[in-house]
Amino acid sequence: MSLPEPVVVVASEQDAPAMVEVVHAAFGARPPVEPPSTAGAETVASVAEALRRGGGVYASVGGRPAGAILVGGTPEGAATFARVSVHPDFQRHGIASAMVAAAEDLAALQGHHRVDLFAREEFTEVITFWSHRGFRVARLAPHGVVLSKRLPYALPLADADATRALGGRLADLVRPGDLLVLSGELGAGKTTLTQGLGEALGVSGAVISPTFVLSRVHPTADGRPTLVHVDAYRLGGPGELDDLDLDLSAPTSVTVVEWGKGFVEQAWDDRLEIDLLHDPEGGRVALVRPVGERWAAVDLSDLAAYEDVARA
Repeated sequence: MSLPEPVVVVASEQDAPAMVEVVHAAFGARPPVEPPSTAGAETVASVAEALRRGGGVYASVGGRPAGAILVGGTPEGAATFARVSVHPDFQRHGIASAMVAAAEDLAALQGHHRVDLFAREEFTEVITFWSHRGFRVARLAPHGVVLSKRLPYALPLADADATRALGGRLADLVRPGDLLVLSGELGAGKTTLTQGLGEALGVSGAVISPTFVLSRVHPTADGRPTLVHVDAYRLGGPGELDDLDLDLSAPTSVTVVEWGKGFVEQAWDDRLEIDLLHDPEGGRVALVRPVGERWAAVDLSDLAAYEDVARA
Protein backbone atom coordinates (compact mmCIF):
# COMPACT_ATOMS: atom_id res chain seq x y z
CA MET A 1 0.00 0.00 0.00
CA SER A 2 1.30 3.41 -0.97
CA LEU A 3 1.38 5.93 1.85
CA PRO A 4 1.75 9.70 1.81
CA GLU A 5 5.23 10.98 2.61
CA PRO A 6 5.83 11.18 6.37
CA VAL A 7 6.15 14.62 7.91
CA VAL A 8 8.86 14.72 10.61
CA VAL A 9 9.10 17.79 12.84
CA VAL A 10 10.76 18.89 16.04
CA ALA A 11 8.08 18.09 18.60
CA SER A 12 6.27 20.69 20.65
CA GLU A 13 4.23 20.14 23.80
CA GLN A 14 1.11 20.27 21.62
CA ASP A 15 2.31 17.03 20.00
CA ALA A 16 2.42 15.18 23.35
CA PRO A 17 -1.05 13.54 23.07
CA ALA A 18 -0.28 12.15 19.60
CA MET A 19 3.16 10.97 20.73
CA VAL A 20 1.64 9.12 23.69
CA GLU A 21 -0.76 7.41 21.30
CA VAL A 22 2.18 6.25 19.17
CA VAL A 23 4.27 5.07 22.15
CA HIS A 24 1.40 3.06 23.63
CA ALA A 25 0.52 1.46 20.29
CA ALA A 26 4.13 0.62 19.36
CA PHE A 27 5.25 -0.79 22.71
CA GLY A 28 1.90 -2.56 23.17
CA ALA A 29 2.47 -4.48 19.94
CA ARG A 30 5.87 -5.80 21.05
CA PRO A 31 6.23 -9.28 22.54
CA PRO A 32 6.16 -9.24 26.35
CA VAL A 33 9.52 -9.09 28.14
CA GLU A 34 10.72 -9.36 31.73
CA PRO A 35 10.96 -6.96 33.38
CA PRO A 36 8.22 -5.27 31.33
CA SER A 37 8.75 -1.93 29.65
CA THR A 38 7.51 1.16 31.47
CA ALA A 39 6.42 2.79 28.20
CA GLY A 40 2.78 1.98 28.92
CA ALA A 41 2.93 4.31 31.90
CA GLU A 42 3.72 7.36 29.75
CA THR A 43 1.09 10.09 29.92
CA VAL A 44 0.54 13.33 28.10
CA ALA A 45 1.96 15.12 31.14
CA SER A 46 5.10 12.96 31.30
CA VAL A 47 5.82 13.30 27.59
CA ALA A 48 5.21 17.06 27.70
CA GLU A 49 7.65 17.31 30.60
CA ALA A 50 10.25 15.28 28.66
CA LEU A 51 9.83 17.65 25.72
CA ARG A 52 10.35 20.65 27.98
CA ARG A 53 13.50 19.16 29.50
CA GLY A 54 15.11 17.92 26.31
CA GLY A 55 13.01 17.72 23.19
CA GLY A 56 11.94 15.19 20.63
CA VAL A 57 10.75 14.54 17.12
CA TYR A 58 7.27 13.62 15.94
CA ALA A 59 6.20 12.00 12.67
CA SER A 60 2.78 11.98 11.05
CA VAL A 61 1.42 10.39 7.88
CA GLY A 62 -1.61 11.96 6.28
CA GLY A 63 -2.29 13.79 9.53
CA ARG A 64 -2.24 10.60 11.60
CA PRO A 65 0.26 10.03 14.45
CA ALA A 66 3.01 7.79 13.10
CA GLY A 67 6.23 8.08 15.12
CA ALA A 68 7.94 9.58 18.15
CA ILE A 69 11.38 9.91 19.74
CA LEU A 70 12.18 11.66 23.02
CA VAL A 71 15.59 13.35 23.23
CA GLY A 72 17.21 13.79 26.63
CA GLY A 73 20.68 14.10 28.08
CA THR A 74 23.09 12.53 30.56
CA PRO A 75 25.16 14.27 33.25
CA GLU A 76 28.22 13.54 31.10
CA GLY A 77 26.80 15.60 28.24
CA ALA A 78 25.66 12.83 25.89
CA ALA A 79 22.24 12.95 24.30
CA THR A 80 19.81 10.09 24.84
CA PHE A 81 17.04 8.70 22.65
CA ALA A 82 14.07 7.10 24.39
CA ARG A 83 10.59 5.81 23.51
CA VAL A 84 11.63 5.35 19.90
CA SER A 85 8.31 4.33 18.41
CA VAL A 86 6.59 3.82 15.09
CA HIS A 87 2.86 3.14 15.10
CA PRO A 88 2.17 -0.46 13.94
CA ASP A 89 0.04 0.89 11.08
CA PHE A 90 3.08 2.62 9.58
CA GLN A 91 6.02 0.34 10.29
CA ARG A 92 8.50 -0.60 7.55
CA HIS A 93 7.90 2.58 5.55
CA GLY A 94 11.12 4.39 6.40
CA ILE A 95 9.60 6.49 9.18
CA ALA A 96 12.03 5.30 11.84
CA SER A 97 15.06 6.17 9.71
CA ALA A 98 13.70 9.64 8.94
CA MET A 99 13.01 10.28 12.63
CA VAL A 100 16.44 9.08 13.73
CA ALA A 101 18.15 11.45 11.28
CA ALA A 102 16.03 14.35 12.55
CA ALA A 103 16.67 13.44 16.19
CA GLU A 104 20.43 13.28 15.56
CA ASP A 105 20.36 16.77 14.03
CA LEU A 106 18.30 18.10 16.94
CA ALA A 107 20.72 16.65 19.51
CA ALA A 108 23.70 18.08 17.62
CA LEU A 109 22.12 21.53 17.48
CA GLN A 110 21.59 21.29 21.25
CA GLY A 111 25.36 20.94 21.62
CA HIS A 112 25.69 17.18 22.14
CA HIS A 113 28.51 15.29 20.45
CA ARG A 114 27.34 11.72 21.21
CA VAL A 115 24.01 9.94 21.62
CA ASP A 116 23.31 6.87 23.75
CA LEU A 117 20.27 4.61 23.78
CA PHE A 118 19.25 1.39 25.49
CA ALA A 119 18.21 -1.68 23.50
CA ARG A 120 16.71 -4.85 24.96
CA GLU A 121 18.76 -7.97 24.35
CA GLU A 122 15.64 -9.91 23.27
CA PHE A 123 15.09 -7.67 20.25
CA THR A 124 18.06 -8.49 18.05
CA GLU A 125 16.38 -6.98 15.01
CA VAL A 126 16.21 -3.65 16.84
CA ILE A 127 19.93 -3.80 17.61
CA THR A 128 20.56 -4.59 13.93
CA PHE A 129 18.46 -1.56 12.91
CA TRP A 130 20.61 0.74 15.02
CA SER A 131 23.88 -0.85 13.90
CA HIS A 132 22.95 -0.15 10.28
CA ARG A 133 22.68 3.52 11.26
CA GLY A 134 26.14 3.73 12.74
CA PHE A 135 25.44 2.84 16.37
CA ARG A 136 27.86 0.55 18.18
CA VAL A 137 27.66 -1.29 21.50
CA ALA A 138 29.22 0.98 24.13
CA ARG A 139 28.60 -1.17 27.18
CA LEU A 140 26.43 -3.90 28.60
CA ALA A 141 23.45 -2.97 30.75
CA PRO A 142 20.89 -5.00 32.71
CA HIS A 143 18.70 -6.86 30.20
CA GLY A 144 20.35 -5.27 27.19
CA VAL A 145 23.06 -3.02 25.81
CA VAL A 146 23.73 0.68 25.54
CA LEU A 147 24.37 1.70 21.95
CA SER A 148 26.27 4.86 21.11
CA LYS A 149 26.99 7.01 18.07
CA ARG A 150 28.99 10.12 17.34
CA LEU A 151 26.71 13.00 16.38
CA PRO A 152 27.18 15.62 13.68
CA TYR A 153 29.34 18.55 14.75
CA ALA A 154 27.33 21.79 14.79
CA LEU A 155 29.13 24.98 13.82
CA PRO A 156 27.47 28.42 13.80
CA LEU A 157 28.26 30.51 10.73
CA ALA A 158 27.66 34.23 11.15
CA ASP A 159 27.91 35.13 7.46
CA ALA A 160 29.33 34.18 4.06
CA ASP A 161 32.88 34.98 5.19
CA ALA A 162 32.56 32.47 8.04
CA THR A 163 31.20 29.88 5.60
CA ARG A 164 34.15 30.45 3.26
CA ALA A 165 36.56 30.24 6.20
CA LEU A 166 35.06 26.90 7.24
CA GLY A 167 35.91 25.61 3.77
CA GLY A 168 39.46 26.78 4.37
CA ARG A 169 39.67 24.80 7.59
CA LEU A 170 38.39 21.71 5.80
CA ALA A 171 41.41 21.93 3.50
CA ASP A 172 43.58 21.00 6.49
CA LEU A 173 41.59 17.78 7.00
CA VAL A 174 40.94 16.44 3.52
CA ARG A 175 43.20 14.17 1.51
CA PRO A 176 43.05 12.52 -1.94
CA GLY A 177 40.08 10.20 -2.25
CA ASP A 178 37.81 12.15 0.09
CA LEU A 179 34.19 12.97 -0.70
CA LEU A 180 32.30 15.94 0.73
CA VAL A 181 28.52 15.98 0.30
CA LEU A 182 26.96 19.43 0.69
CA SER A 183 23.24 19.92 1.35
CA GLY A 184 21.07 22.93 2.06
CA GLU A 185 18.46 25.01 0.32
CA LEU A 186 19.30 27.53 -2.40
CA GLY A 187 21.52 30.29 -1.04
CA ALA A 188 22.58 28.35 2.04
CA GLY A 189 26.28 28.63 1.17
CA LYS A 190 27.28 25.37 -0.52
CA THR A 191 29.27 27.02 -3.30
CA THR A 192 30.69 29.60 -0.87
CA LEU A 193 32.06 26.82 1.32
CA THR A 194 33.55 25.10 -1.74
CA GLN A 195 35.22 28.38 -2.74
CA GLY A 196 36.92 28.55 0.66
CA LEU A 197 38.08 24.94 0.29
CA GLY A 198 39.40 25.59 -3.21
CA GLU A 199 41.24 28.75 -2.22
CA ALA A 200 42.95 26.95 0.66
CA LEU A 201 43.92 24.05 -1.59
CA GLY A 202 45.41 26.52 -4.06
CA VAL A 203 43.30 25.49 -7.04
CA SER A 204 43.64 27.22 -10.39
CA GLY A 205 40.60 28.95 -11.77
CA ALA A 206 37.61 30.48 -10.04
CA VAL A 207 35.36 28.09 -8.14
CA ILE A 208 31.81 28.78 -9.29
CA SER A 209 28.63 26.74 -9.26
CA PRO A 210 28.86 23.94 -11.85
CA THR A 211 25.07 23.86 -12.33
CA PHE A 212 25.11 24.04 -16.11
CA VAL A 213 28.12 21.79 -16.74
CA LEU A 214 27.41 19.40 -13.80
CA SER A 215 31.08 19.14 -12.82
CA ARG A 216 34.28 21.20 -12.91
CA VAL A 217 37.85 20.03 -12.32
CA HIS A 218 40.24 22.43 -10.57
CA PRO A 219 43.91 21.34 -10.59
CA THR A 220 46.38 22.60 -8.03
CA ALA A 221 49.90 23.84 -8.67
CA ASP A 222 51.64 22.64 -5.52
CA GLY A 223 50.85 18.92 -5.55
CA ARG A 224 47.78 19.14 -3.36
CA PRO A 225 44.77 17.10 -4.46
CA THR A 226 42.69 18.21 -7.42
CA LEU A 227 39.27 19.62 -6.54
CA VAL A 228 36.34 18.06 -8.42
CA HIS A 229 33.21 20.17 -7.93
CA VAL A 230 29.88 18.54 -8.85
CA ASP A 231 26.32 19.88 -8.80
CA ALA A 232 23.76 17.06 -8.62
CA TYR A 233 20.72 19.37 -8.57
CA ARG A 234 19.65 18.58 -12.13
CA LEU A 235 20.50 14.89 -12.06
CA GLY A 236 17.63 12.46 -12.37
CA GLY A 237 19.16 9.69 -10.26
CA PRO A 238 22.35 7.99 -9.06
CA GLY A 239 22.90 6.45 -12.50
CA GLU A 240 23.45 9.88 -14.03
CA LEU A 241 26.11 10.59 -11.40
CA ASP A 242 27.86 7.40 -12.51
CA ASP A 243 27.99 8.83 -16.03
CA LEU A 244 30.36 11.53 -14.76
CA ASP A 245 33.03 8.82 -14.11
CA LEU A 246 33.93 10.25 -10.74
CA ASP A 247 35.48 6.93 -9.77
CA LEU A 248 38.31 7.64 -12.22
CA SER A 249 39.26 10.99 -10.70
CA ALA A 250 38.40 10.19 -7.07
CA PRO A 251 41.68 8.53 -5.95
CA THR A 252 43.74 11.69 -6.64
CA SER A 253 41.07 14.29 -5.90
CA VAL A 254 38.86 15.80 -3.26
CA THR A 255 35.34 15.50 -4.66
CA VAL A 256 32.63 17.93 -3.54
CA VAL A 257 29.05 17.11 -4.54
CA GLU A 258 26.39 19.77 -3.95
CA TRP A 259 22.84 18.38 -3.57
CA GLY A 260 24.47 14.96 -3.25
CA LYS A 261 22.20 13.23 -0.73
CA GLY A 262 20.48 10.25 -2.28
CA PHE A 263 23.07 10.04 -5.06
CA VAL A 264 26.35 8.98 -3.43
CA GLU A 265 25.43 6.64 -0.58
CA GLN A 266 25.68 3.40 -2.55
CA ALA A 267 29.01 4.22 -4.18
CA TRP A 268 30.90 5.91 -1.31
CA ASP A 269 31.16 4.26 2.10
CA ASP A 270 33.34 7.06 3.51
CA ARG A 271 32.26 10.67 3.21
CA LEU A 272 31.84 13.91 5.10
CA GLU A 273 28.27 15.20 4.90
CA ILE A 274 27.75 18.91 5.56
CA ASP A 275 24.23 20.29 5.92
CA LEU A 276 24.00 24.09 5.77
CA LEU A 277 20.94 25.30 7.65
CA HIS A 278 19.52 28.76 8.12
CA ASP A 279 19.64 29.91 11.73
CA PRO A 280 16.39 31.56 12.96
CA GLU A 281 18.54 34.46 14.22
CA GLY A 282 19.77 35.25 10.72
CA GLY A 283 23.00 33.30 10.35
CA ARG A 284 23.66 29.74 9.34
CA VAL A 285 24.60 26.51 11.05
CA ALA A 286 26.75 23.80 9.49
CA LEU A 287 26.05 20.24 10.62
CA VAL A 288 29.19 18.25 9.80
CA ARG A 289 28.49 14.52 9.79
CA PRO A 290 31.33 11.95 9.47
CA VAL A 291 30.40 8.72 7.71
CA GLY A 292 32.65 5.65 7.51
CA GLU A 293 35.99 4.55 8.90
CA ARG A 294 37.96 7.29 7.13
CA TRP A 295 36.39 9.96 9.32
CA ALA A 296 35.86 7.95 12.51
CA ALA A 297 39.00 9.21 14.26
CA VAL A 298 39.11 12.73 12.78
CA ASP A 299 38.70 15.45 15.40
CA LEU A 300 36.10 17.72 13.84
CA SER A 301 36.34 20.13 16.76
CA ASP A 302 39.36 21.57 14.92
CA LEU A 303 36.88 23.09 12.49
CA ALA A 304 35.76 25.51 15.18
CA ALA A 305 39.02 27.36 14.61
CA TYR A 306 37.48 28.84 11.44
CA GLU A 307 36.40 31.79 13.59
CA ASP A 308 40.05 32.77 14.02
CA VAL A 309 40.50 32.71 10.24
CA ALA A 310 37.41 34.85 9.72
CA ARG A 311 38.76 37.52 12.10
CA ALA A 312 42.29 37.50 10.68
